[in-house]
Amino acid sequence: MYITITPQKMGGNFSKSSADFVGYLEKENQGLEQQDMEHFFNQYGDEISAEEVIKEIDGNTAKLEKHEPRFYSITVSPSKYELRKLQNSSEDLKRYTRELMKDYVASFNREIKGRPVNIDDIKYYAKIEHQRTFKGIDFQVKENQPFATKILQLKTEIRNVQEGRAEGNIKRMKKQIAKLERQAPHQQNGKRIVQGMQKDGNQSHIHIIVSRKDASNRFSLSPGSKYRASDVKLNGETVKRGFDRDKFFERAEKTFDKTFGYKRNFAETYKARKDFVKNPNLYFAALMKLPANEKALAFKMIAKTGLPIAPNIPVSQTQIALRILKRLRRGAEIAIKSSSIGI
Repeated sequence: MYITITPQKMGGNFSKSSADFVGYLEKENQGLEQQDMEHFFNQYGDEISAEEVIKEIDGNTAKLEKHEPRFYSITVSPSKYELRKLQNSSEDLKRYTRELMKDYVASFNREIKGRPVNIDDIKYYAKIEHQRTFKGIDFQVKENQPFATKILQLKTEIRNVQEGRAEGNIKRMKKQIAKLERQAPHQQNGKRIVQGMQKDGNQSHIHIIVSRKDASNRFSLSPGSKYRASDVKLNGETVKRGFDRDKFFERAEKTFDKTFGYKRNFAETYKARKDFVKNPNLYFAALMKLPANEKALAFKMIAKTGLPIAPNIPVSQTQIALRILKRLRRGAEIAIKSSSIGI
């Protein structure tokens, strides 16, 4: 389970309206019949129009400063292992979203009218999507890039020869291109993975747009607060503030597991990914203490999805961690080969 919380892009040429983002979320509905479309929904309603979403989000921005985001985007991406537990991706993920947003409000260290924030205090709209494309930040695209660069150079040389600006053997260059296409380390259906290529398999995920202001348009509820969860004195009174992201991410996993009867492996927990970033030794020690079958599954998950490396890990530390993992993996080969787990 990967969850990201992103503020609305502000400044420059970015619009203050939610229209662009909502329009982006409507992309999968293009060309589909009404019965095949995925509609926006919230805690209590289904089949909410894009126009209503824009109207409600844009109209709920009282007293916000120009530099403050009007909404936040939450993206929830279950892994292929988690998606296997679903009977109906759309309906199951819709049910999960409504439980997830209860975890969201519970992660605010805020009070409204003397009580904790509850689900009726927020204004949000969500949408299920079933397709994904490879992006430039995906490791498959990055690791294929050297091959892509050489292929582009050869195609440019071929065009120069064809247009009389250079001399060369076009047939030989085409053979080199074909060879590079085959040699690229990451392939899908026999083709080199490139940016923009649609990903195979079940890619169902959730997009949520949640207003910065509460449903009454009076109070600001920011999941992007730099304050994790604390109480401060303001004008002689104790004021609660902050949003606990760790609490939200951990509760989101537990809610999924409880809702769908999912048995989560160590390698796919938020705590494990966090330990990898902050204390790799602790992460690897815990990994090696797992029972044989769980350890085998963990290594298979890591091999298929990549290490849980965050962008802020120094390169040298990442390289050390990779070398450690390779050594540990060799030591666990017997467990992996003997495992009967079907992946």
